[in-house]
Order: sequence, then C-alpha cells, then structure tokens
Amino acid sequence: MSATGLDVFDKTLQTTNIWLDEIMAEMGPDRQIAWHVLGAVLHALRDRMQPDLAAHLGSQLPILVRGAYYDQYQPSKTPEKLRSLDEFLAKIKAELEFTRPVDSNDAFRVVSKVLVHHVDEGQMTKVWESLPAEIRRAAEGQQAA
Repeated sequence: MSATGLDVFDKTLQTTNIWLDEIMAEMGPDRQIAWHVLGAVLHALRDRMQPDLAAHLGSQLPILVRGAYYDQYQPSKTPEKLRSLDEFLAKIKAELEFTRPVDSNDAFRVVSKVLVHHVDEGQMTKVWESLPAEIRRAAEGQQAA
C-alpha cells in the first residue's frame, strides 16, 4: 500500500531519502543537515548557471528536491559572477550559517558525488562546463574522489 496515497509522492520521497542517505554517509547521521547541505550546494550551482541550464538540471531532480532547488530563485539575477572557488564556497557557507558547522568544501564534494551518481552524465557535463575553470576543476575532482 502507498504511504501517501500517490505513487508520484512515494517515489520522490524514496528517491530524496536515498540522496540524503548518501550525503549522511559522509557528513554524519543528521538528516536535517543533509537536507540543508543539499539545498545550499544546489542553490550555489543554480545561481551560477544560465537560467535555461538551471532549468534543465532542475528537471532531473526528484520532485521534492526540485521544490527546494527553486526556493527563492530569481532567474533575472543569474548567473551570479562568482569566479573563484573561494567565492563559490563562501556562498555555500553563508547558506549553512544557521546549521551546525559544516565545511563548505566537504558539502560541495559530497553533493557533487550525489549529483554525478543520480543525474544524467551529459547534463552534469554541461553543468560542470558552465562553471569557471577553478570551480569546474574542483567539481571534476569530486567525481574522481
């Protein structure tokens, strides 16, 4: 029997929990932190991309995650001109300010691995290629880790 009464809700809940479990496996057993880490990294990526590319990535996310991804999105203000890895990580850190201390580089590393694992390879290649060289190198390094 369906937990929510709608298969689409059950599927997105199950898929979202798989993503959060993968984040918790590396960041610690706190689902709330995993959710915030996922959102912070997705927002940093989303805000650094052209709106069309951000929408293509959004379409590949579980529906529940997609809702968080688009929360407070202002496409007319994107892409942000974050050019260095430090600026990009600072954006992630700022969003995680009200959680327990989380290293923004670790957050980026872990969420990058989850995205590479679950999102179409061609889509992620386009996302990585849209980033400035320093951020792209860090993202590609995450894939190898």
